[in-house]
Amino acid sequence: MTTTGAILRRELGSYFSTPVAYVFIVIFLVLSGVFTFYLGGLYERGQADLQPFFRFHPWLYLFLIPALSMRLWAEERKAGTIELLMTLPLTTGQAVLGKFLAAWGFTGIALGLTFPVWITVDYLGDPDNAVILLGYLGSFLMAGAYLAIGACVSAFTRNQVIAFVLSFMVCLVFVLAGFPMVMDLFQGWAPQWLVGAIANMSFLRHFDSIARGVVDVRDLIFFLSFIAAWLFANVVTIEIRKAG
Repeated sequence: MTTTGAILRRELGSYFSTPVAYVFIVIFLVLSGVFTFYLGGLYERGQADLQPFFRFHPWLYLFLIPALSMRLWAEERKAGTIELLMTLPLTTGQAVLGKFLAAWGFTGIALGLTFPVWITVDYLGDPDNAVILLGYLGSFLMAGAYLAIGACVSAFTRNQVIAFVLSFMVCLVFVLAGFPMVMDLFQGWAPQWLVGAIANMSFLRHFDSIARGVVDVRDLIFFLSFIAAWLFANVVTIEIRKAG
């Protein structure tokens, strides 16, 4: 854990040593505000909750998280520093976990900076703060799932643009997994258990449940196990690349 912590601190510091971190945070905060107050109609609804705020997070993350994760391993491979990193006294799993936690922590900082929206709702009404807190937890877990996909995809290529596009496409599949346009492709020929499994892989389905304040352990297990599976795939990918 000490080695993982060192990687985490190194990576997190690298975000704020360049304008990338500040650009990402500003874009995230501006888009969150636009979607919440203009498209979501937070004031017009007349309800003291943050449903309009959380409703757009899956779509915000769909564009912003791949842009954040595309550099995690693609940049290391392009610059040739991945070989140097792997010569250090650490395992591939520690490197993968440290990089992921740094990116996840940075995303958590960006998410935490949206607290003025929460204060606004608290000032104007009497919201259920426990539900809002669960919404933040669900959003943070969902961001971790996006990042786990992006980190794994980034390990496949040296090109950050390709990593972004592939991450976007894979994340989009999991966002739309429960939509009729996807389910119709499997209805009629696929067994019911497979159709149900595909629908259950939808990020929206699990996130919406948490954001509404419904505490279901299965939703938490889904996101945590999803993250673990993609991080394991990330480790395997890097090991294969090393062997090659």
